[in-house]
Amino acid sequence: MAYKYIAEAWSKPEKSYLDELMRQRLIEWRKQHTVTRIERPTRLDRARKLGYKAKQGFVIARTSVRRGGLRKQRPRSGRRPKRMGVAKFKPAKSLRLIAEERTAKKFPNLEVLNSYWVGEDGRHKWFEIILVDKNHPAIKTDKDIGWITEKQHKRRVFRSLTSAGKKVRSLRRKGRGAEKVRPSKRKGSKGTK
Repeated sequence: MAYKYIAEAWSKPEKSYLDELMRQRLIEWRKQHTVTRIERPTRLDRARKLGYKAKQGFVIARTSVRRGGLRKQRPRSGRRPKRMGVAKFKPAKSLRLIAEERTAKKFPNLEVLNSYWVGEDGRHKWFEIILVDKNHPAIKTDKDIGWITEKQHKRRVFRSLTSAGKKVRSLRRKGRGAEKVRPSKRKGSKGTK
């Protein structure tokens, strides 16, 4: 029952008690490292929904990613502004997927399970990443999460197999209009060999 009220507060943080609380938290978070391991999830309801359990083998890390488009260096030689290739460039990955990949590099022995948004300001977005130690006996014997110990799930975040990765690859779409999405956008499109 408590999860329901936590979820309601997080659905519109600017209109709930979280607004003032988050202002204080962001001041602290800005001083921390890019990837910070934390004791417990900030959004317990969301973490539990995505598979987190308060047991050995689960790790939570908060990661910050800078907001905005790609910063490109202006070419030295002359060309018209349109062809400079500086402005209006967007990364192909979402900031959430970038956060997951950075966290996975920081913890190479852990596997990324999922992630969720926890806050943002003008410059950064913060995500909390749920990581799993696939070599831990408690994880190997757990019927809900034991699948992650199998070899085909190794380094899954770098192959865009997490929820954020699948969203970037348009794999949430099914049926009519999504014929060229699978197995991948590049493989499904015409004209490529």
